[in-house]
Amino acid sequence: MFRTSRIYLPVTMLLIASMACAAPGTATPDANVISTFAAQTVIAGLTQNAPVETLSPTLEVTPTLTFTPTETSTPTETPTPIIIFTATLTVPLISVSTPTNCRNGPGKVYVRVGALLVGESAEVYGRDPTNQYWYIRNPDPGPEFCWAWGEYATLVGPILMLPIFTPPPTPTPTMTPTPAPAFAAEYSSKDTCNTNWWVELKLKNTGPISFKSVNISVTDKDTNVEVVSLADGFVNIDGCLKTTTKDTLASGDTYLLSAPPFAYDPAGHNLRVKITLCSETGQKGMCITVNKIDFKP
Repeated sequence: MFRTSRIYLPVTMLLIASMACAAPGTATPDANVISTFAAQTVIAGLTQNAPVETLSPTLEVTPTLTFTPTETSTPTETPTPIIIFTATLTVPLISVSTPTNCRNGPGKVYVRVGALLVGESAEVYGRDPTNQYWYIRNPDPGPEFCWAWGEYATLVGPILMLPIFTPPPTPTPTMTPTPAPAFAAEYSSKDTCNTNWWVELKLKNTGPISFKSVNISVTDKDTNVEVVSLADGFVNIDGCLKTTTKDTLASGDTYLLSAPPFAYDPAGHNLRVKITLCSETGQKGMCITVNKIDFKP
C-alpha cells in the first residue's frame, strides 16, 4: 500500500511544476484548485489499486433489561359506598283500661267477635272516619281482625299514619217478635157473704208477660145486670172469712180470682164474663182480653 503511494507522488509533483512554468500570459491556476485536484488523483489511485478487504459484519447486541417482579401487586380498588335506607315501620299498639268488646264493625250494631282485656295489647292497622273505633288484630280466636271502641283505649305509635277504612255495611237487624201476653180463664165456683154473690174464675198466665192489673165485668144475660171491677193486683174472697191478694200474676202462675158481686143469687142464670189483664198497673202496658166466657153457676 505504501509503495503505490510513492509512484503517484513524483507524478503529482511533476504536474505541479509544469503548471508553474506555464507560458507567460497563461492564467495561473488557483492553488486551491490544484490542491483539490491532486488530492482527488491520489485518492483515485489508492482506490484502484488497494486490496479489497472483506469486512465481517459485527453484530452489535444491545442488552435488553428484563424486569422480573418479585411480587405481583394487585391494584386496590376503593369500593363505592352503597347506602341502603331501611325503613322501620312501627305498628301502633292499643291497650284499654276497661275490658272492651271487639266487633266485626265499628259500632254496637255489629256482632261481637272478641274482646280486648286490661293488660292486653293489640296491633292497630286502621281507623274509622270518626276516629272512635280502631281496626285491630283480634286478640281472641275467630276473625283475624276486628273493631275496638276507643273510649277506654290508649294508643302508642304513629296513629296519624293509619289509613281510614270504610266500615262494612250495617247489618240488617233481626226482627225479634214481641212476646205476646196470654192467659186462660174458666168458671170455677160460686161464693157468697151475707147478701152478696159472686163467681170464682180460675186464671192461668200462659204467656211470657207478667200481669199486674185486671178489668173484669160479669153480665147476667137473663136480667141484663152487669157488674164491673178494676183493680191493681188480684183478689180472692173466701166467703166472709178472709181475703187474699196477689200483686203479680207471673208467667205460668195460676190464681183463683173473685169476680165483682151481684146483690142476688144468680144461680141458674146465663152469665157472660169479659176479662182484661195488663202488664202494668192502672190497666196500662201490654193488655189482652178474653171476651166471652159463658156459663151457668
